[in-house]
Amino acid sequence: MALYASDVSRRDFLAQTLLTTAAGWSLLAPDQGHAAEGSAGELRIATFRFDVTPPKGHSCCGGWIKPIELVDDPLEAVGIVLLGSGKPIVLCAVDWTGLLNEAHVQWRTALAQGAGTTPDRVAVHCVHQHNAPMACLEAERIVAAEGDLPHIVMVDFFNRCLDTGRAAVERAVKQSRPVTHLGTGQGKVVGVASNRRVSRDHDGKVLAMRGSACKDEQLIALDEGLIDPFLKTVAFFDGDQKVASLHYYATHPMSYYADGRCSSDFVGLARKQRQQEEPGCQHVYFTGCSGNVAAGKYNDGSPAARQTLTKRMYDGLVASESKLDKVDLKSATIAWKTAEILPPPRSSLHAEMIAQQIANKTNAVVNRNRPSYMLSWLRRLEKRIPIVLSSLHVGGVKLLHLPAEMFIEYQLRAQRLQPDRFVCTAAYGDGGPWYIPVKEEYPNGGYEVSVAFCEPEIDDLITAGMTQILS
Repeated sequence: MALYASDVSRRDFLAQTLLTTAAGWSLLAPDQGHAAEGSAGELRIATFRFDVTPPKGHSCCGGWIKPIELVDDPLEAVGIVLLGSGKPIVLCAVDWTGLLNEAHVQWRTALAQGAGTTPDRVAVHCVHQHNAPMACLEAERIVAAEGDLPHIVMVDFFNRCLDTGRAAVERAVKQSRPVTHLGTGQGKVVGVASNRRVSRDHDGKVLAMRGSACKDEQLIALDEGLIDPFLKTVAFFDGDQKVASLHYYATHPMSYYADGRCSSDFVGLARKQRQQEEPGCQHVYFTGCSGNVAAGKYNDGSPAARQTLTKRMYDGLVASESKLDKVDLKSATIAWKTAEILPPPRSSLHAEMIAQQIANKTNAVVNRNRPSYMLSWLRRLEKRIPIVLSSLHVGGVKLLHLPAEMFIEYQLRAQRLQPDRFVCTAAYGDGGPWYIPVKEEYPNGGYEVSVAFCEPEIDDLITAGMTQILS
């Protein structure tokens, strides 16, 4: 039975749904618990990357925009494996729109198998470009049963990516090298991120959204709004050799899309340029909490704007590494902490009504495919399959891994929770809940709130979970 906030008191609900193992199913290893800590003195690192470019004809962004017709630049899954402190830890960023529910679990499981670890010690995050796949296997089964809807994801292609990733990680761990030092740095990115929800009435209600691209001069003229202006980098060293750099920045990564041209877009292009310059260092890019942040103030959706945004992102990457604060890891500790949450579904989501909407062949494709994700989420919650939050602590650095399209407020909140630590946040992990606004924004409406699959109580659950795993 699905767990609704109205079924229990607020206190009981939080107690039942925070940091618990769902009945009959869990991603946590039975001997693991929710935290593991050890020494970083024997830490080793392995790097991997593999191609995840979809074939011609594959759906983009869930199946309601033009499918792949040609490839401007390939899509990649890029990551690292940390060994030498308990079971291996895997961090991976994927140039896809999203990995939802069962699809996300299968990715984590495959990479865990390659590394010789357990899925609870694997964090997989999508960069969230839109001319790319958005994979939900249950949604694919739902639309396939209709017989007249475009695929959500081609299952054969999806499984090939799992096999390729499993093999790539397995090869990588055989070529690991020591980690002796950790470097941290940040650089301000100028003229990229802007808040989408800046046009409001006197009561705070959202009037218009400044999206990934915008040509409305009045919206463009408004302030950037709430963003995190800094791109943060955590670099792993073997002596003087920089082996891997993990980069974190919060913005929707689209300049233009829906034209059938597969691309890693401006954030991926900037990462690839940096990678080409430093082939001996693995550059990994994670998108932060960007549910209400995009490039709309600075992007008119033109090819020229993509070039400009790419240059600005590249400049931010370089700036973040220009003066890395490098520390010796000999006496440092390393910890991996997890928390499970089972958030309440939106009370407006009714399975029978959603199924009827999907089956109604007079509806537009977007109004049939998109509800398949809603129905998938409800079915997941009926099985009480939780969302897993995780955090990696290395010395004074804390890497936080969150699900879905989180609002920027969560990222800033995480930094306030640990003001004396270098906190980096990756969102777009398990995309099952879709958008996750902060609870104060639900009454203000707007697009993001309209496609949030959970009640406002998810804010309390995630905040409590972040507090737990960052402490």
